[in-house]
Amino acid sequence: MRNYAIETVGLNFNFGNQTIVKDLSLQVPKGSIYGFLGPNGAGKTTTIKILINLLKSPSDQVFIFGKEINSNRIAILKRIGALVEQPAIYGHLTGRENLINRCILLGIKKSRADEMLSLVGLAEASNKKANNYSLGMKQRLGIAQALISDPELLLLDEPTNGLDPNGIIEVRNLMIELATKYEKTILVSSHLLAEIERTATHVGIINKGQLLFQGTINELHLLSKPMLEIEVDDIENASVLLAKQGHEIAAKTDKIITVPFISPQKSGELNALLIQNGFTVSSLYQQRKDLENLFLDITKTN
Repeated sequence: MRNYAIETVGLNFNFGNQTIVKDLSLQVPKGSIYGFLGPNGAGKTTTIKILINLLKSPSDQVFIFGKEINSNRIAILKRIGALVEQPAIYGHLTGRENLINRCILLGIKKSRADEMLSLVGLAEASNKKANNYSLGMKQRLGIAQALISDPELLLLDEPTNGLDPNGIIEVRNLMIELATKYEKTILVSSHLLAEIERTATHVGIINKGQLLFQGTINELHLLSKPMLEIEVDDIENASVLLAKQGHEIAAKTDKIITVPFISPQKSGELNALLIQNGFTVSSLYQQRKDLENLFLDITKTN
């Protein structure tokens, strides 16, 4: 096995006659934040449950740190932390009591509870009942529970679901810190491409149980054919000038011309060209396709 924290080799999984995961070959490099993307019902949660052995996979299809999961179950699970669906939190206990309870269950020193509360930014709320936590605080407490045993690999299933913008930013920053400062490998599932773009180093896109794309975030950007929106005062004449200079006009409205984005340098040159010819450029904006449109592109080419 190569240097992967997670590798699945042609993974198949059925519920009765229904195929949930089909020929799935994930490759999650060590130290990466791997965005596992797909619409609701694509098979993301089922895959994560297989990775933590809550659902049993066929032999020789799932490898964690190079070891086959079924024959190395206990040793592997000791190296994994997971937050799947909802955090398992006791509402009548404080945040600290929830974590101490987990320490006792796992035979870990209780001081880890306070360390984790500080890490996820809940130190000041540690003596507050979990029932009184916001959704974002509950998610962070769930992540603290997943981290309590100091795992090398963290699996997070839709961790920003239902969060307000502040909660989303908190969880995003925490994931980046865990990967960069603490060298954790993180697989995070989501149906929100824009959210994953801000955190992930690598991406896998799944739909109907099948992997449609896998690669780095930069490779995904190349695939998404980013466009440049130019807001300019004289659309018609600006379009004529750009076309004469060999630029492809992808679309135009009353105020905006859309051309393919090539590079920041080319965008600057295009801006200078318009200004030098007497046009007023109000803004240049690099637009990326959302996940829905990206899916349409990928399925057309697959």
